[in-house]
Amino acid sequence: QVQLVESGGGVVQSGGSLRLSCTTSGSSTWINEGGWFSQAPGNEREFVGGISWSGGRFYYADSVKGRFTISRDNAKNTFSLEMNSLKPEDTAVYYCAAGLAARYVVPVTVSEYAYWGQGTQVTVSS
Repeated sequence: QVQLVESGGGVVQSGGSLRLSCTTSGSSTWINEGGWFSQAPGNEREFVGGISWSGGRFYYADSVKGRFTISRDNAKNTFSLEMNSLKPEDTAVYYCAAGLAARYVVPVTVSEYAYWGQGTQVTVSS
């Protein structure tokens, strides 16, 4: 089993920055891919960005390209989402997700990830 815990959410003004972290535990050494999703009230969970451990690849949704960056810290068993130039429309609950499949492309759908964190709220005020 793999456990994921997000941290770093909060309230920030438009144009500001936040860094979300996802700490993994359990059988985390088996993780091969990690992703971040957002879910605004009344909406479906949407892909934000992800990383493929196997392929060393990153992939981002068009809406966040150039503003959000994913990184990974093997020593701390974490992967993070750096969010810059935040907009009110970025307001949502953000979830980290992990999968064990060794794919060379970054999975972008909810169903492709086996493990999920509990979510952390990000609110961007105008």
